[in-house]
Amino acid sequence: MSQRITAAITAVGGYVPEEKLTNFDLEKMVDTNDEWIRSRTGISERRILKGEGKGTSDLAVPAVLELCKKRGIDPVEIDCLIVATVTPDMVFPATANIVCDKIGAINAWGYDMSAACSGFLFALTTGAAYIESGRYKKVVVVGADKMSAIVDYTDRATCIIFGDGAGAVLLEPDTEGYGVLDSLLKTDGSGRQYLHMKAGGSVKPASIESVTAKEHFAYQEGQAVFKFAVKGMADISAELLEKNNLTGDDIAWLVPHQANLRIIDATANRMGLPSEKVMINIQRYGNTTAATIPLCLWEWQEKLNDGDNIVLAAFGGGFTWGATLVKWKKG
Repeated sequence: MSQRITAAITAVGGYVPEEKLTNFDLEKMVDTNDEWIRSRTGISERRILKGEGKGTSDLAVPAVLELCKKRGIDPVEIDCLIVATVTPDMVFPATANIVCDKIGAINAWGYDMSAACSGFLFALTTGAAYIESGRYKKVVVVGADKMSAIVDYTDRATCIIFGDGAGAVLLEPDTEGYGVLDSLLKTDGSGRQYLHMKAGGSVKPASIESVTAKEHFAYQEGQAVFKFAVKGMADISAELLEKNNLTGDDIAWLVPHQANLRIIDATANRMGLPSEKVMINIQRYGNTTAATIPLCLWEWQEKLNDGDNIVLAAFGGGFTWGATLVKWKKG
């Protein structure tokens, strides 16, 4: 009998723009201050993609190219590429198609996945299923968002939170028990009233009126989202451990979505994990939506050891949330 095929993460790439937007910069733009932002979110600065005609694909491309270089493969070897994003270059074609064109991945097919801040987890689980099926050998999963394109920099409730960035992982078949082992993913569309973009979709197409009313920016009711996020991310992570007969002692790292430091702390506490087992870079990049989890993997890659159990956890608009268990394979 053949061994079970799992999808191992064999390479990680990441990219953040050089331009920094600090809390002190925001003090000059809206009624806020550095201490207020840091105490409530944990953010000190975020990166912003500048330049005419620059979009999410321009964040994703360097992340994928770095991944290919690390693994020693040519983009033509990629079978499938999925981009998790809520800020696509265009409504269509998919940003994944544009990324494939820009990197020369002429043999890959791909598409975008929209699940807000949980997008990377949803795409990772999907990409893993393609590998597990035996049909594909190299699947790239990207989390990338140019949130500065949909943030109103006169709205102090949202402009302090978001930044731009991209992270990518390469999935390949494994028969030694490494890789994506389990995922619990949830959605609740009734949460859309608390976190959404009002216009630009088919319900309310773009118009002079919608632009004037600033309805093409991210809208969030902070208190409601915070309440749901704390419970959702913490509960699903604990449920994942219980389902797999694991405790906090069995987990080497928690890789949480970087939305808010208090939400991250609540999730770690619910899992029984000390702070030294939690990946946190929100202070430097803010909330990059679908990119936060792969950016953490990118920054912590050298600290990950062969066989480490890591839990990826996220909560996003819609609502969407989930947790994924990965056994790390040291490259």
